[in-house]
Amino acid sequence: MRILHVLGKLDRGGVETWLVQVLRHIDRQKYQMDFLVHTTDPGAYDEEVTAMGARIIPCLRPANPALYAKNFFRILRDHGPYDVVHSHVHHYSGYVLTLAAIAGVKIRVAHSHSDTRQSEARAGFARRTYRGAMRGLIRGLSTAGLAVSSEAGNDLFPFGWIQSSRWRLHHLGIDLFRFRFDADKELVRRSLAIPTDALVLGHVGRFTEEKNHTFIVEIARELISREPRAFFLLVGDGPLRLTIEEKVLHYGLRKRFLFTGLRADVPMLMKGAMDVFLFPSLREGLPITLLEAQAAGLRCIISSVISREAIVIPDLVVRESPAASEDKWAKLSLEAFSGLTQVPAIAQSALEARSIGQSNQLLLSVYGNFSRT
Repeated sequence: MRILHVLGKLDRGGVETWLVQVLRHIDRQKYQMDFLVHTTDPGAYDEEVTAMGARIIPCLRPANPALYAKNFFRILRDHGPYDVVHSHVHHYSGYVLTLAAIAGVKIRVAHSHSDTRQSEARAGFARRTYRGAMRGLIRGLSTAGLAVSSEAGNDLFPFGWIQSSRWRLHHLGIDLFRFRFDADKELVRRSLAIPTDALVLGHVGRFTEEKNHTFIVEIARELISREPRAFFLLVGDGPLRLTIEEKVLHYGLRKRFLFTGLRADVPMLMKGAMDVFLFPSLREGLPITLLEAQAAGLRCIISSVISREAIVIPDLVVRESPAASEDKWAKLSLEAFSGLTQVPAIAQSALEARSIGQSNQLLLSVYGNFSRT
């Protein structure tokens, strides 16, 4: 079976990390996965993906529907035929799957990875028209739809979608094996120049508005005034990184922050450097990094906008409104430092249900069911 995944770029984001894990664990003798991306810029996962036999195929000009369609049909002609087109570009999936239907692709999957309804609430007429049209195309031309959470499904799929076999809840999985090791915290922290006695709050995510890094800095300012050993480890990159670094400098907190950029060793950083995972996002679908933080045994203080479906080990997670004060979040951080530091044994079965193996089984069953119809 030949599958074409459509996404913006293969960088170290949640969707991309999941897709690469799918590729690592899938039977590549039975399934050929390729990736259509909307850029010619190299992605963080490009080298690994191509080494596993997948192709990365640029399809440019998504903002120009006519040129994009021309490029899309050329790709299907030159690199196909494909049994499946699986789109991960939210509303734009409506157009992608329309083109796939015109090209005669039998299995067309729309995957909703986020809930944008709140951020889109004040959109203008043109944007509302576009969203409505794309949702209509998704509902009319998808052979299947997957949603990482109930909220994400409510954004793209029809009312009552959860009752239909055509639309499915598909919690993304993680590779639990990557977290089954003992980390030497002193050694890991020394390698990062983090004080060994620091109380480290970590965050993993792209530096964009929805991840709310600005609020993390405000929390840090409040927390460090109460606990001088507090230290913040921010993993990731993105358009707002420089702005956040400047804010840290402005507050005189540079010695209490470490910006690592993109890293391939997130499990080691979580288990070896972090004490608490801080995640005050303004909107999310079902964040992979939160699942990983729980697998690492970290206490997690998260935004209440994040679906409860992302909470696998309730004893490790505290939810709070992103509109609450930095004082409240700082207090929760201090309380978390004295909490659990190991994954309870009883939680292992819950984690197994979110493994990449379980995730792959559901994904392949969706492809298989429709290939037999």
